[in-house]
Amino acid sequence: MPVCCTTALGRMRTAAVLLVLFLGHIVAPLEVPLDPKVLEGLPQPPTITLESPKDYIVDPREHIVIRCEAKAKPPPSFSWTRNGTHFDIDKDPKVNMRPNSGTLVVDISGKDKAEAYEGVYQCTARNEHGTAVSNNIVIRQPRSPLWSKEDNPPIIVQEGASLVLKCRPPAGLPPPIVFWMDHNFLRLPLNRRVSQGLNGDLYFSNAVVSDSRTDYICYARFTHTQTIQQKQPITVRVVNMDAFNETWPVFLNETDFFGDGATEDRRPSFQVPSGPTSSKMVLRGEVLDMECIAEGLPTPDITWAKVSGELPTKRFTYHNFRKNLRITGVTEADAGQYRCTAKNTLGSIHHVITVTVKAAPYWIMAPQNLVLAPRERGQLICRASGNPKPTIGWFVNGVPIHNVPDDPGRVVEGDTIMFEDVMTGSSAVYQCNASNEYGYLLANAFVNVLSEPPRMLTPRDKVYQVIMNKPATLDCSSFGSPIPKITWFKDSHPTTLEGDPYVFYDNGTLVIPVAQAMNSGKYTCVALNMLGKSDNQVYLEVKEPTRILKQPEYQKVQRNRDVVFECKVKHDPSLNPTMIWLKDNGELPDDERFIVDSDSLTITEVTESDAGTYTCIMNTTLDQDSASANLMVVEQPDPPIDLELTDQKPRSVQLTWTPGNDHNSPIKSFLIQYEDSLHDRGNWHNMTEVPGTKITAHLKLSPFVHYTFRVLALNEVGYSHPSLPSQQYRTKAAVPDENPIGVQGIGTQPDNLVIYWKPLTGLQSNGPGLQYIVFWKQRGVDENWKSVKIANVSNFTVGGTPTFAPYDVKVRSVNEHGVGPEPSAVIGYSGEDLPMAAPDNVQVHVINSTLANVHWEPVFYQSVRGHLKGYKVYYSRQGSLHHHNPHHAEQQVITFNGNRTHGKLPGLHPFSRYTLNVRVFNGRGEGPACSNVEFETPEGVPGKPSFLNVVNLSLDSLTLEWGPPHDRNGRLTGYTLKYQPVNNSNDLGPLEELTVAANETRVTLLNLKYSTRYKFYFNAKTLKGSGPTITEEASTVIDEGHPEPPPHPHPLSPTSQSDRHPLHKAHPIVPAFENASFALREDGVLVSWEYLGPENKVYVEYIVENSNEEWKKEKVNNSQSHTLKRLKEGLAYKVRVVAKDHSDQMVHSSEELFVTVPAMTSRQVDIATQGWFIGLMCAIALLILVLLIVCFIKRNKGGKYPVKEKEDAHADPEIQPMKDEDCTFGEYSDNDDHKPLKGSRTPSNGTVKRDDSDDSLVDYGDGGDGQFNEDGSFIGQYSGKKERDTAECIESSEAPSPVNAMNSFV
Repeated sequence: MPVCCTTALGRMRTAAVLLVLFLGHIVAPLEVPLDPKVLEGLPQPPTITLESPKDYIVDPREHIVIRCEAKAKPPPSFSWTRNGTHFDIDKDPKVNMRPNSGTLVVDISGKDKAEAYEGVYQCTARNEHGTAVSNNIVIRQPRSPLWSKEDNPPIIVQEGASLVLKCRPPAGLPPPIVFWMDHNFLRLPLNRRVSQGLNGDLYFSNAVVSDSRTDYICYARFTHTQTIQQKQPITVRVVNMDAFNETWPVFLNETDFFGDGATEDRRPSFQVPSGPTSSKMVLRGEVLDMECIAEGLPTPDITWAKVSGELPTKRFTYHNFRKNLRITGVTEADAGQYRCTAKNTLGSIHHVITVTVKAAPYWIMAPQNLVLAPRERGQLICRASGNPKPTIGWFVNGVPIHNVPDDPGRVVEGDTIMFEDVMTGSSAVYQCNASNEYGYLLANAFVNVLSEPPRMLTPRDKVYQVIMNKPATLDCSSFGSPIPKITWFKDSHPTTLEGDPYVFYDNGTLVIPVAQAMNSGKYTCVALNMLGKSDNQVYLEVKEPTRILKQPEYQKVQRNRDVVFECKVKHDPSLNPTMIWLKDNGELPDDERFIVDSDSLTITEVTESDAGTYTCIMNTTLDQDSASANLMVVEQPDPPIDLELTDQKPRSVQLTWTPGNDHNSPIKSFLIQYEDSLHDRGNWHNMTEVPGTKITAHLKLSPFVHYTFRVLALNEVGYSHPSLPSQQYRTKAAVPDENPIGVQGIGTQPDNLVIYWKPLTGLQSNGPGLQYIVFWKQRGVDENWKSVKIANVSNFTVGGTPTFAPYDVKVRSVNEHGVGPEPSAVIGYSGEDLPMAAPDNVQVHVINSTLANVHWEPVFYQSVRGHLKGYKVYYSRQGSLHHHNPHHAEQQVITFNGNRTHGKLPGLHPFSRYTLNVRVFNGRGEGPACSNVEFETPEGVPGKPSFLNVVNLSLDSLTLEWGPPHDRNGRLTGYTLKYQPVNNSNDLGPLEELTVAANETRVTLLNLKYSTRYKFYFNAKTLKGSGPTITEEASTVIDEGHPEPPPHPHPLSPTSQSDRHPLHKAHPIVPAFENASFALREDGVLVSWEYLGPENKVYVEYIVENSNEEWKKEKVNNSQSHTLKRLKEGLAYKVRVVAKDHSDQMVHSSEELFVTVPAMTSRQVDIATQGWFIGLMCAIALLILVLLIVCFIKRNKGGKYPVKEKEDAHADPEIQPMKDEDCTFGEYSDNDDHKPLKGSRTPSNGTVKRDDSDDSLVDYGDGGDGQFNEDGSFIGQYSGKKERDTAECIESSEAPSPVNAMNSFV
């Protein structure tokens, strides 16, 4: 082993220099940063960063380059030794050293050969702080010697014998690669029988005649010189003994070298290695190759096993047809005995290879660079292992440590050097050499004594972003000597961070294992040593994680349909997400059918190629989330193919087919169809269906049919197209197997019998010439069967029969091959005639006012003259027993099927007179009627009153008028009136009840509450009870100057007209609207508000400012804003929002908004300046003035036009009652009749129905004449009003409608 100057040094990393700092005790090494600003003023001993390999075989065609690179501060100088002596490169013009480098370049392009520069080289790099040395670099020139001349005689071998062809390649540097080829440069085929050994020899376990050839050539390829050397060809002849003994004795002097017989089979024996055992040594970390090649007949098989254990998993492989066992990365555990076994049918043989593992030195702990501060302590450890154990040698700056002056602060203890109280200027490079007989290791490690205050290396104000619940790592990289102590602070808190949830590392890094939102903020790290301190600030932002809320789902879709995969994602709003869709972990196809939206993927017109796995990936700069779903494309299956008919028999056949592609949807069943080209060409019929798991069907056939079959496959999508038809299969004719079905005998006339049947199909005929034999005979008469043979018909008529006589009939099929089976007879009847007799002793028993029971005696069976179908009861109402009701004479009939003797007559009118008769009927018709029977129905409850009207409403009274029921159903005994108050929330008050005489048609209720809505229930009564109820609602009017009177009973008053003229006032308006405002927009005026009231009928009303028009309104649908689009440009409007109750009375109103709609510039002629327009406007204004004067006069006289009747009879909005806010006299609205009232109850004698309250004088003629006053208006509709109130109404309201004015002018 060379001394220090020749000892190789270990390779160091190029990324950084590692320093060790001792702070009162031995400390961990510190990495010196590569930041140029830090390194600029930092002294550093040399470090070898790049060198050539220890064993360097050069390429003779190129320059020799011996590499040596190092770094240091100040930069190092380089020198070389060759074969242990100084190599003066200045004296050799062929050798140059690269600038700022120790790399040598040797020019061998001239006459100088590479062998002139062979030797052992070592590089030295030094500066004022120390000296580093490289490994020994052995330079050698590659060699590829020629093959020695030799004469290879032909080799003659007996068939079946073993054979070895020697290669013996020349020794080269490095060793050559050996292979066998022929003259055509084709590799010779190798197999279990013929294989190549590790030494290059070619082994034949047993020779065959085909092995004979003249061009067995061994080649050696030298990789470094790129040359191939060739051995002389070897000729091999493999002979068969019979042919050999016949031809070769002439040439061999009749000497039989091989015996008389062929080579016999034999047990295996090893060709290599020889003997039962062998040994092999291998170095740790290298490749162990073992081989066992055996001969024998038949060819043996080779197996391997480790005697004392298992083969190393994942590190062993078999080669050369299991004749080689290779173990890579050998360790000490691979030592032991390995057994190879060769075995054939005649026996086996074993060979044991003992493997010994040695080891060149390898590092346990290589020495690391140390950076120490003055007066600190540290150590260098050089720990290596090997077999045998390596020796450790220490050097200082390339000189053995025992040859340098003693240092009291340095102590060498075997593989460790201890340093204590180091001083400035004691920096040096130490070399450690670990060596044994198999190699050596050399490592450089410097000790650099530095004094440096802390420096921050992490960029200032760096922002760290991390996902919530993920680790957050905050760097605080610093450098200083001694090693600075790192402390952390958060935000403006003066206390240092410590404990959970923080984790601190020696290099200053702060880790939060599970970051939360509360961990966001500013962090300050401070580095401190005895020479100073430095700080830095970083920021942590904890973000919300990206999550897929709605994942794409598995889809099964038919071809040509559309499919949508949804992928809805939630992410931190400060991060920019990117959605990516993948198909089968690759990009989506470049196809316009794939439409990617923000949260979905749509595939239109899906094809089979679109099936696969689709993945949506949501990426942000910090994290991602993904989800996948499969798409399965299904469609109807392909039609079956290869239809084949087998096992053909006269009445059956076996059909076999091959299913088509099911297109991802399993086949449920197969439908087999047939075509009969003889009887029904072109039409396919279903024959049978078999499960989808079967591909055969046994088909039963009929005679005389030309069958062709086809098959359809069915899956969940539907049926496939039909398969191609099978070959035609014809069955032979036979006698019919069946007779016609549906045989029946029915007479169509009293003197005939028609025999019907269902004809056989061509498939049922079983042969040509199909005919039918029809048989018949009368039952109960001693006569023979009569018959007739007919064809191509399905009925036969027998004439001259007695009326309605029973017959036995049957039909038999026959063809050219014979008759069918014996048919069964059925009973038929000849034709029917009308019945001759009427029922007797008809009686009627009245059960109640609407139901009666009828009894009769049945007619004799003989007189029916047919099948008795039943009896019919004809009855008619002759009239009511009450003289007020009109006469009714419509006839009704009720049928009782079968042989009945009684029945019920429902739905009769009470208090009426009826007549009825009964008739028997058969299939031919009805018989004569019995004598008429009369009966009367008793009284019942009456119908509802014709109408119910409310008139003459005042502050505390009103009048009801009604008409008697149209259907009195008896003698009226009186009427019942019930009524109760109803508040604005539809809650009902106490119920009052009155009884009214039958001859009354109106009643007045007094002492009612003013401004109160009442609901009325009214019905009529007879002795049998009360009839259905009709309802009506009305409200008393408001008088704001009078307090609410105390409640007291409401006596019945005689009918009279009130002298008072109260006015029905509007409900008081409660402020419930807030923040009403408007905004001008292009499409109109947007009105907004806030409504706090309970009503849901809200309107926006508007009117032109300073005009007398009515307020116009627009309904609002469940909103708190509305756009008015009908306002005219250039006009000023008043706008308000109102809420109305169920009776359309305004209960709330907003403040009025004054809106001016800006005028738009127009080039059109101003119509207001046209003469014709001015004249038209003047005429309209004059007409309106006249109408207003008339209206004012009529109102002062107290006359009013009818409201409720007009509303019911006409839908014209112009004649609806005026609303409260218009100061007019509407008292109620029909619109709320259909709404249920809270707490309402049904009176005990009737049901409250909406329809009952809709009757009026216009609908019924006999309800009584209306009463009129002097000017022709209805009496009691409304009362008049004081002049003062009328004047106030006119001042506060707009001009009345001209139509209303005309209606009031009667």
